[in-house]
Amino acid sequence: MHRRHLLNLILASAAFVLPFGVSATQIRNARLWHSDDKLRLVFDLSGPVQYKTFSLSAPERLIIDLSSANLSGDFSQLALSNTVIRSIRSGPFGQGDTRIVLDLSGPVQLASFLLPPQDGQGHRLVLDLKTAVPLQMAAAPEAAIDKAHPKRDIIVVVDPGHGGKDPGAVGAKGEREKDVVLSIAQLLAKRLKREKGFDVKLVRNDDFFVPLRKRVEIARKHNADMFISVHADAAPRLTASGASVYCLSEGGATSATARFMAQRENGADLLGATSLLNLKDKDPMLAGVILDMSMNATLAASLQLGSTVLGSLAGITTLHQKRVEQAGFAVLKSPDVPSILVETGFISNARDSQRLVTARHQQAVADGLFEGLQRYFQKNPPVNSYIAWQQEQKKSQA
Repeated sequence: MHRRHLLNLILASAAFVLPFGVSATQIRNARLWHSDDKLRLVFDLSGPVQYKTFSLSAPERLIIDLSSANLSGDFSQLALSNTVIRSIRSGPFGQGDTRIVLDLSGPVQLASFLLPPQDGQGHRLVLDLKTAVPLQMAAAPEAAIDKAHPKRDIIVVVDPGHGGKDPGAVGAKGEREKDVVLSIAQLLAKRLKREKGFDVKLVRNDDFFVPLRKRVEIARKHNADMFISVHADAAPRLTASGASVYCLSEGGATSATARFMAQRENGADLLGATSLLNLKDKDPMLAGVILDMSMNATLAASLQLGSTVLGSLAGITTLHQKRVEQAGFAVLKSPDVPSILVETGFISNARDSQRLVTARHQQAVADGLFEGLQRYFQKNPPVNSYIAWQQEQKKSQA
């Protein structure tokens, strides 16, 4: 009886101790990026977690306490320069908990939430930090003043296709279009931000879904000078390879591939161009004429833009077609914003896919896209833009 009682005690204590070791959630990684109005910090977790946050002043700090969690990742790789976060500290706290402290340069408004596993990602804790003063101005006023010039920036909206629940095309080895095009779009955005006279907006800067209608609305909301949608689709033939550039077509598609691609991209999320212009108060006949004029002018600009970008890509990768193709892509149906869709290659093609997932090729494609955009705007600078003003200054000094 004594031995049985002792055995029961050992088993009971093992059952009591084991869950604590097994159930401790690991804080595996942290990711950081900017959007127009906030800074988002995401912690990747091995499982669900309970947490609480609070802030302290003098100096400004944000504290995050995670229950039954251990830190296995490293925050040192986070690019904190020009953000409201000055540094991140962490350590054990209480009985098996972890405390993370964000040292801040000023007060913030916090929104936080947990995300369950989805789309290949695990549990996540998301923190959105909003500041009262724009981060660039708060962090480096000298740089902001130095960048100032008397005319406006050219606004480019870059749209990484698909995202979130929509992976886009998937390669033979599981390569996902949504991941490839997000990387290329982010590299293009970084290059545009470094160029004086340009401003850039990303439709998405992470792995989430944006409906086609919303993508077009984002371009119009920011009064974009151009809209570029980046893709790496699948083709009906596995041998199809190389980059392509597409514009909207008022009539039929210029090729079977263009028609196939448009049908694939549009899916059930089609929209009509007439819904995008505010023509409700216009006579129907007049509204049609206005839309027609706007569409024709925009199509001409889109074709010229597409041709310039295609020429730049020719020096970097093979081309699927040596001319700009046209089809009825819903994402391009913004009557007053020149728009192109770039297929950077076919992820369904083994050779294209192998190149598209490499950082070196992604950077080369992004550089090619930037060169094409820059060449187009050098030839067609928007009125009141910095590039137009700069060209006038050069003429007056000549």
